Amino acid sequence: MSTDTIRHLSPIDGPTAWRGDDLQHRTDWIYQLSSSECSDLETVGERFVADDPDLRTVTADAYPLAAARAVIDECARQMDRGLGFVLVRGLDTPAYGDTLAGAIFYVMGLHLGQPMEQNQMGNVLDHVIATSNKSMADKGALPSRVRDRLRFHSDSSDVVALMCLRPAREGGASSLASGTTIFNEILRLRPDLAPLLFDNWYWDWRGQDPDARSDFYVSPICSHVDGVFSTYAGTTMIKSAQKFDGVPVLTQDQLDLLDLYDEVTQQPGLALDMNFQPGDTQWLLNYAALHSRTAYQDWPEPERRRHLLRLWLKRDVGRPLVAQFGKPVSGSRPMNRARLPGGAFRIGEAVVPNEAWGN
Repeated sequence: MSTDTIRHLSPIDGPTAWRGDDLQHRTDWIYQLSSSECSDLETVGERFVADDPDLRTVTADAYPLAAARAVIDECARQMDRGLGFVLVRGLDTPAYGDTLAGAIFYVMGLHLGQPMEQNQMGNVLDHVIATSNKSMADKGALPSRVRDRLRFHSDSSDVVALMCLRPAREGGASSLASGTTIFNEILRLRPDLAPLLFDNWYWDWRGQDPDARSDFYVSPICSHVDGVFSTYAGTTMIKSAQKFDGVPVLTQDQLDLLDLYDEVTQQPGLALDMNFQPGDTQWLLNYAALHSRTAYQDWPEPERRRHLLRLWLKRDVGRPLVAQFGKPVSGSRPMNRARLPGGAFRIGEAVVPNEAWGN
């Protein structure tokens, strides 16, 4: 899309065009589980633990839900046709222990998509936990293993889900921002730059995945097809792609747009911050909302550290997207590649973080 098509751009309306300061006064983004739904999830989770299936091959059909089907349907509705995310609350994870809590989380994920590998070890259940005192300024630091504030971004999946096992001592709020609202604000502030969001951008693939089949990939930041607006963002990965041969040098307009994008996400009231409680699960469609995290302080006791479980899911519901939109996750990792040691594919071991990963 070139700048001469600017007259065709107009603000996007709909349920995904929300602001955090509005949602703070609403509760429709929080699903409170009933006692019957909790009982159903606990029963299925206990059977999952007893069966101890391989996390890479188990399917939702093996673990049908009864009363809890309603929460799965609501998560799907909110991601596909609603706000783009939902927070599910009510699971008593401190009473369950991490293994049962992880089993319940994984079963819910199976009913909402196909779990994806998240690292070079092949893990399909990963962790957000600080395993060292590194910061993002340190070489090799992983965003999921530090306590720093993170920039708003999209993950390399259709859906990203988090379950809180233990919150931080202070800070560590999960922050979400509507991709639609960000676009609308950029269009208002700099209508001359907004069309660039629909152009192809070069992204650092190697930085996201050392096993990637190329140093970089190409994707627009925004897609608007058949009335469906989608976003895929991460200014850091666009800027870091500049180090590779074959990547065009960013123009001043492109650099101005990336800076503006980050500035807009930090506008007061635009994002929604939520302080996780133990047992909270957040289900987010990456095409609808961006996510980040505020900086945090941990408890001094290692067993009390902030600890979230994370799932990446493929969810194919026929969402219309422009060609080459988002990271080419499907088939991005060869099945016969050499993996690093440390993969955990049974629920009992998968809920225990690898302390060496990210150090």
